[in-house]
Amino acid sequence: MTEHSDATRATEDVTTDGDMESQRNKKLLARQVARYLIQNPDFFADHLELLETIKLPRENGKTVSLMTHQTNLLRERNIEMRQRLDQLLHNARDNDQLFLHSRRLMLALLEAQNVGEATDALYKSFADDFGVQFTSLTLFGPLPPGRGALGQVRTSSRSAAETAIGSILRNGRTVCGVLRPAEKAYLFGDDGEKVGSAAVVPLANQLGVLAVGAVDPQHYRSSLGTLFLSYIGEVLERMLPRLLEP
Repeated sequence: MTEHSDATRATEDVTTDGDMESQRNKKLLARQVARYLIQNPDFFADHLELLETIKLPRENGKTVSLMTHQTNLLRERNIEMRQRLDQLLHNARDNDQLFLHSRRLMLALLEAQNVGEATDALYKSFADDFGVQFTSLTLFGPLPPGRGALGQVRTSSRSAAETAIGSILRNGRTVCGVLRPAEKAYLFGDDGEKVGSAAVVPLANQLGVLAVGAVDPQHYRSSLGTLFLSYIGEVLERMLPRLLEP
């Protein structure tokens, strides 16, 4: 029994050694083939008939020829490139629309004779051209006498603004996200309860604050780009003092 067991183990050891040697030989051969193909990239150009004999595994367990694999790969890349091109064209159209809407708004603001006309142009452009659901422009008083019609502009003392939105004013930059109830009530009045998220632009020189809001809490996320809104804020900072002059 013992001699038979020893013979069996010896046979298994020989078989195992043979398998390992075979595997090492296969790996060595594979490296040699790979090195040869790297050194001779035109090999298959002279042996096109081999391309159909080379099989590659797929995720579904089936195999395809190298030529079919390359064809499928090129097709997928073409689809990806078309999608990228479509996205670029879509972005270009969006940029064109943004430019046209911005141009129309700037011209309307330049033509405004008083704060009320400027505010009406701003609110109309935001709603009609940019799809803004809630817009609020608040100016801090006291305002100079003879300021003319204020239209939809809201007025507030600086102290009231500090109490309601002090952290936003001290930040000095455009803020996006979900506001506290007191902040929404101050900025949007009765519409504050409907605002799920907002973007707020403090105007320089303690002039006031511009705010836009949306029902969707995710619409004005903290990561949202604010370049355009900040740009409008800079325009208002330069334009409103002139319109507020007696």
